[in-house]
Amino acid sequence: MPLHVTTNAALLSVAPMMDWTDRHCRYFHRQLSRHTQLYTEMVTAPALVRGGALHLLSHDPAENPLVLQLGGSDPQELAQATRIGWDAGYQEVNLNCGCPSDRVQSGCFGAVLMTQPELVGEICAAMIAASPACISVKCRIGVDDQDPTETLPRFLEVLVNAGITDVIIHARKAWLQGLSPKDNREIPPLDYPLVLAMKARFPHMRISLNGGVTSLSQARAFLDQGLDGVMIGRAAYQRPADLLLGADEEIYGQPAVATVHTALEAMRPYIARELSEGTKLASITRHMLGLFAGKPGARHWRRVLSENAHRRTAGLEVIDMALEAMAQAAPDNIERDIRA
Repeated sequence: MPLHVTTNAALLSVAPMMDWTDRHCRYFHRQLSRHTQLYTEMVTAPALVRGGALHLLSHDPAENPLVLQLGGSDPQELAQATRIGWDAGYQEVNLNCGCPSDRVQSGCFGAVLMTQPELVGEICAAMIAASPACISVKCRIGVDDQDPTETLPRFLEVLVNAGITDVIIHARKAWLQGLSPKDNREIPPLDYPLVLAMKARFPHMRISLNGGVTSLSQARAFLDQGLDGVMIGRAAYQRPADLLLGADEEIYGQPAVATVHTALEAMRPYIARELSEGTKLASITRHMLGLFAGKPGARHWRRVLSENAHRRTAGLEVIDMALEAMAQAAPDNIERDIRA
């Protein structure tokens, strides 16, 4: 049996985001950074165990380091799903205890699990026993009227007792009633000092911070304060070049191996292969719309992809059209921006 695997080098990660971090998104992000840890969208344990939806685990080995995030509330079902994930090639599995959506609550998992820490402990112990995979937990600082200064350390103690050493804390409460998932990402105030205090209180845990981080310099500052990792969500998706191109060098101290140009070139054979297997171009390029965010001609890049990639016969020529539209809009900048 393989040895237990831990991913202690995950100083930076891109958050699991429903409808966003699918396999095409992850392959694209990997072309920008070799070391940043990537996550799947949340996959529910019932879908794998009862539904046999193994296609949800599809991924390219090039996406590694990659974490499978699971949602659920039944310990044995999550244990089975963990084993299925391990067999599918995932060396780390993350339990979702942070998503506040109504759909998640109706299944009694996600952030609502923070109201049942003993159940979470049972779940984690079962997942750990199921495979050699590293098991981690993503949570909030609390939910609804809980006092995070009391709830969060109690929750972490349960995790430690269950054998969990890796946790990602979204530094906001989740309000299960009255706020939409979007509002839950923006309205509850961030409490970074509390997350830092948890690292001081649980020094042997590997604690990463999520929520409100929008730049590599901000991520670096949290790492310098003693946190073990930083997870970035929407900013990494909406401005992938800004957040990921410099990550290998600024966060990991490794030479940057990618530029916008090399990333685009690396995507071409992937796109050609996927098109030959029936994937629609728009399914891939929708994740690339923000590649030139903030750069001259970015609006033309987005427009050409948005208007043409959905067509039945759309192929790689659409990317060339988008680049040409950028070049015509900003001829003095496009060559520098693509090659830099």
